[in-house]
Amino acid sequence: MNFIVEDLGLIEYETAWKLQDQYAAEIADCSRPPTLLLLEHPHVYTFGRKGRVENLLWGEEQLKKKGISIHWVDRGGDVTYHGPGQLVGYPLLPLGKLNSDNKLPEADYVGYVRKLEKMLIFALARLGLGAGQRLGKTGVWIQPDVYSRCVNCKPEDREKPAKIAAIGVKVDSHGISRHGFALNVDPNMEYWEGIIACGLQGEPITSLADLLSPIPPMAQVKQEIINSFHEVFDS
Repeated sequence: MNFIVEDLGLIEYETAWKLQDQYAAEIADCSRPPTLLLLEHPHVYTFGRKGRVENLLWGEEQLKKKGISIHWVDRGGDVTYHGPGQLVGYPLLPLGKLNSDNKLPEADYVGYVRKLEKMLIFALARLGLGAGQRLGKTGVWIQPDVYSRCVNCKPEDREKPAKIAAIGVKVDSHGISRHGFALNVDPNMEYWEGIIACGLQGEPITSLADLLSPIPPMAQVKQEIINSFHEVFDS
């Protein structure tokens, strides 16, 4: 699949959401090639279609103090955090014909999510970090033997797998993918204390900065994501 990459830098969540709508419409009418958007967001919590308000732990005063906005959106999944130091990718790709219910067949939808996970695993390997999938859970995970290196993490969490990348997607009525993945490079990990991320109680969250020294610069991480995206989606 031939695609182009746009690096949007730091961009407000709502602005990027509207841009996805515009670009997806252009891809559907063949006036734009498939596009991968790479960016960072200011501090924001987003709730997907399975979002539950009780998974927001901070009150209005704390949210205001921390400068966090909240959006309820049309991707899959529950609540997640985006912020500076986290690489967000929105692949806008034509995934195929919809079925009689005007949805992408379940096998194709799940297959797309698994490809995103595979792409992230490849990129992390090139950066020197082993990661993998986890049966029954979406996203990319660091196994306990690797996560135990984290000196800043809670000792009791080092025996658990930790999530390093979250995935939440939507496929629109034209079969174009929206939303995507969020890879924790060097974000302020304190912001995950305000939510039960993805509705998973007691599941640790980690970042490249927790596990690699020196921390790979964001430009390098972006390039490895692009390389791995070509490897997985051009095959």
